[in-house]
Order: sequence, then structure tokens, then C-alpha cells
Amino acid sequence: MNDITMKCTFLLAVLIGLSLGACSAQDSKKVVYNGIPWFDDQGNIVNAHGACILEDGGRYYLFGEYKSDKSNAFPGFSCYSSDDLVNWKFERVVLPVQPDGILGPDRVGERVKVMKCPSTGEYVMYMHADDLGYKDPYIGYATCKTINGEYKLQGPLLYDGNPIKRWDMGTFQDTDGKGYLLIHHGPIYRLSEDYRSIEAEVAHVKGSGESPAMFKKNGMYYMLFSNLTSWEKNDNFYFTAPAIEGPWTKQGIFCPEGTLTYNSQSTFVFPLKRGNDTIPMFMGDRWSFPHQASAATYVWMPLQVDGTKISIPEYWQCWDINRVKPVDALRNGKTIPVKKMTPDAAWKEENGRLFSNMKGSVLAVPFKGTHTAVTGESNSHSGYARISVLNARKDTVYSSLVDFYSKYPEKAIRIMTPKLSKGDYTLLIEVTGIKPVWTDKSKTIYGSDNTFVTIDKIYYF
Repeated sequence: MNDITMKCTFLLAVLIGLSLGACSAQDSKKVVYNGIPWFDDQGNIVNAHGACILEDGGRYYLFGEYKSDKSNAFPGFSCYSSDDLVNWKFERVVLPVQPDGILGPDRVGERVKVMKCPSTGEYVMYMHADDLGYKDPYIGYATCKTINGEYKLQGPLLYDGNPIKRWDMGTFQDTDGKGYLLIHHGPIYRLSEDYRSIEAEVAHVKGSGESPAMFKKNGMYYMLFSNLTSWEKNDNFYFTAPAIEGPWTKQGIFCPEGTLTYNSQSTFVFPLKRGNDTIPMFMGDRWSFPHQASAATYVWMPLQVDGTKISIPEYWQCWDINRVKPVDALRNGKTIPVKKMTPDAAWKEENGRLFSNMKGSVLAVPFKGTHTAVTGESNSHSGYARISVLNARKDTVYSSLVDFYSKYPEKAIRIMTPKLSKGDYTLLIEVTGIKPVWTDKSKTIYGSDNTFVTIDKIYYF
């Protein structure tokens, strides 16, 4: 495994088959946990951003950007598989960095999407390729005969013999098998029969944004977009149309105003089949620049559809993907009293919560059990914590960064540590002194104004 993966150093044997998406042993529900790290079958953080899901042969395949904490340069596209959309097996990096060309060294690769071409049986992958300054954009494509094999980059996707020089993109496959390429700020292209080129521009959605994602339900087409705020979250919005060709009508936002799409950005809408119904499942990224590999997480939520109105009226941090209902993931946990915690002098207590912005300050919490959950507030004054678990011998058996920053404040679970064999452990929460700050192409500054870490409660199981 290369160094762009955040590795968990606990024993692999106790983690095979486990995931943060899985419930406790007493509970057979399949639970999606939003806004916290997920772990694959190898004990590593699931690293698949700007993602899509393709159902194939009775199995789900998740493709995404295999992000690095060191650079925004393209490190490869990852593939994970699952039989329940909760427990993920790492398949491989299906498209690595190329020797040269549009996805060569020091290039950007984003928004990976994969579709199976009905006419050829080939799996075709699409992506945005660019330079590190986002000034040389292409829509590239790659192909493979198997869904989880190594894809071969074919080059830029062409329309009338010319490459499409655009950036954010998505894809949509209609019920008739026709494939479409969705481009930021409105163009919708119909793919050729073999999905290897553009046949025609069939619509242009005026007044749209970036990160396009489309779905269809009851004969109506819906298209989601994000505003342009770099890695920062915003209130995403959507359009509807009776046909892909239009007319497209702007309908507004689909999450409560000001929640910034529950601190996420749209990437894909997956058709979740449940009984006789197909529920559109919003897939969003909770970006965490510059530590995308270790600290960026995901928000997956069912969309409610009523004619031209779609909505996610409330945020479910934990929900049963089979019954499509929220669950209380902390109900079997026991809280650890503050008096049993060992904060250093830099940590302050106020109204039962602990907080610090002093770099290197540590909160130590002993517990006996298998894992812990940390709840706290993310806000615009916060930064990264390093959360670690030590065993009875004081060996580090788990460690990762956790992002406490968000523009829209949120009190929620910040992490559930991986389940280990029952024993005596110590949870360490360290203030790193690192805050997420970045600029976009216009040099606008985004991010936090401080490095606070705020802890509400700690549960053990």
C-alpha cells in the first residue's frame, strides 16, 4: 500500500469484515454513518471522493478519487465493492497515475464516473483532468473489460473531433441505455453508441453551477448542482425537466437554507432499490482540504420526491439503509464522565464540554471495551484533532486526523473508532494546531479562523 493511504496500525485480524458502516454485534441493521470516517476490509479509511456507485452482477462498486494528504495532484482512482452499501472491500486503484499525458505526474484527476456500455459490454470511466492550476481542463475517458480491473486511459473525450475543455462533470445513463455527459454550467451531451465519443449536445441548462448529478423518477428528470465556492460547502440547488432535452426549470434548493447541503457537495445520485420502489440516494462529499485522504468524509441521504419538488428535510447522521430510517447509533454506548478524563492544562471545561486550541494539548480518556464514539461541535473556529487509541501496553493501535471545521455549525459524532477486541485502552485527543485554510483561482480565502477542538461527550462500547 502506498503512502497516500491513511493506514490504521491496529491488528488486521480483528478488522477483517468490519466497517464503521456496520452496527454493533447486537444489532443486525445496516447503518450508514454520515460525516465520520469509514473503514474498509483492510482497516484503512475508505478513500473514494467525487464518487459514483455502479451496481453490477448483484454487487455494488464504488469508484472515487484516491486522495492524498500531501498534494492535490492525481494519485489514482479507487474501486471498492460491497454487497450491502455499508461494508466495503478495497478492490484496487483501477486507474493509477500515468507516465505522461492528461493524467500524468503533477496533474489533477477528479469526478470519476463509470458506466457499463449496453452495446459493447465495456466499462467506460470518465473524469475531469487538469493541471494543478486548473487552467488546462479535459474530459478524459478510460475503458476496461471488467468492472474492477485496471482501466486503460484512452485520452480526451472528443466532440466533432475536438476535446471538451471543461472541468466539473457527471454522467447519467437513461433507462433506454443511452449515456449522457453532464458538464458544469449546463451543457448536456449524448454519448455515442459505444460511449467513446460525443454524439450531440442535447441541452444547455442555463443558470446552473458545478458538480452536476442527474436522476430520473416517475418520468421526470432532476439535475443537482453546487455553487462555486471551491472546497467550501454551499446550498446546492436543482432543476427539473420532462425530458433530457428540456425545458429545464430551476426549482431552488433541496436542503434547508443555510445548512450548506448538510455541509456537503453533490457528486452523484444512486438509484437505491427497495421493494417496488427506487429511492434516489444523494451522495455528497464533505471535503477537508488539505487533508482529504484522512479527514474528508461522505454524506449519503435519501431524497424525497413529490412531483417537481425534491428535498432532504432533515439530516440523519446514522440511518438504516435497508429500512431507510434514522437510527440512534449511540444508544448502546455508555458515557465517560469528565472526571475520569485526563486533560492537560490547556483544555478548558464549560457547561460540561471540553475545548482547547493549544497545539499539542492532549485529552486522555481510559476505557474498557471495544471502541469509542466522540461527539463534539464543528464550527468556523475549529481545526484538526488527531485521535488515537492506545492498548494496555501503550502501543498505538489506531490513529487518524479528524476535522472539526465547518462553516455551518454542527453538533454530531465526529468519529467512531474501529472495533477492536475487548480490552483496556486509552483514547487520546490531540489538538494539532492545523486549520483548514485555502484559496481558489480568484485568490479568495476560505476556511477556519482558529484551531479549536470541542468535545461534548465520549461514549464507550
